Amino acid sequence: MKNMARYLSRALPFLGVLVLGILGATPADASHSWGPYHWARTSNSFTLKVVDSMTPLWDPYLVIATTDWSDSTVLDTVIEAGNDDNSTRKKCAAPTGKVRGCNAAYGYNGWLGLAQIWVSGSHIVKGVSKMNDSYFNTTTYNTPAWRQMVVCQEPGHTLGLGHQDEKFDNANLGSCMDYTNDPDGTIKGQLSNKHPNDHDYVQLETIYSSHLESATTSSSGRGNGHGNAPDDLPAGVDEHGLPPWASPAHGDVYEVDLGNGVRLITHVFWVRGDLPGARP
Repeated sequence: MKNMARYLSRALPFLGVLVLGILGATPADASHSWGPYHWARTSNSFTLKVVDSMTPLWDPYLVIATTDWSDSTVLDTVIEAGNDDNSTRKKCAAPTGKVRGCNAAYGYNGWLGLAQIWVSGSHIVKGVSKMNDSYFNTTTYNTPAWRQMVVCQEPGHTLGLGHQDEKFDNANLGSCMDYTNDPDGTIKGQLSNKHPNDHDYVQLETIYSSHLESATTSSSGRGNGHGNAPDDLPAGVDEHGLPPWASPAHGDVYEVDLGNGVRLITHVFWVRGDLPGARP
């Protein structure tokens, strides 16, 4: 098993989570798939290309995140070079069959990072992950730990994962798919949330080992089963795919019908504290 070494290296922290699970229910006990959404594939392991439209500051974090997710037994995430000029990063257009990663100063609109997937039925056909430099350039979020956690979490959503826990003040679960105010665990002396944990890998196996399809929706496979998904956003929806009522007070997930059986689903990571647009 290609991720055995990482499993073993993280065995002790994960045992702690298991012990907590025995003593009482924890968020990690539950499934944390992002609904039924997954990439269609014709084999039990597939490759998903991540187009790198991030600036050099972000590149090392993206490399670590894609390496981490590739430790899964059911998929590999491989970086593909992309244009990182400002207009490309601002638009962050989703390439069919791939995921694009972008960072830009998207403004003080309340979100630190977001993930978007275009889905046909339950199949993901393309995706993007965006990091908002307007907030990452503040003293609150301009740390290696925050950058690594969010650049791990947003691509994790594009694989079909949800969160293990959505309470910021709960003890860290050791997963980037866990909300926290202490991403590297140094403030409270707890687990680091900068990388996936074993529960994330198990959830990916659950999602992708249950069945196969006759065609794949990732561009690296044969016989892509879907054409180009529409990108035109309905009136009133902003360039990030968010409706006018999208705000921290209205939740984290938003869905837009693009027509032709395709939906755009956006998961938002809202900022906290006293920053402009912060979660109340």
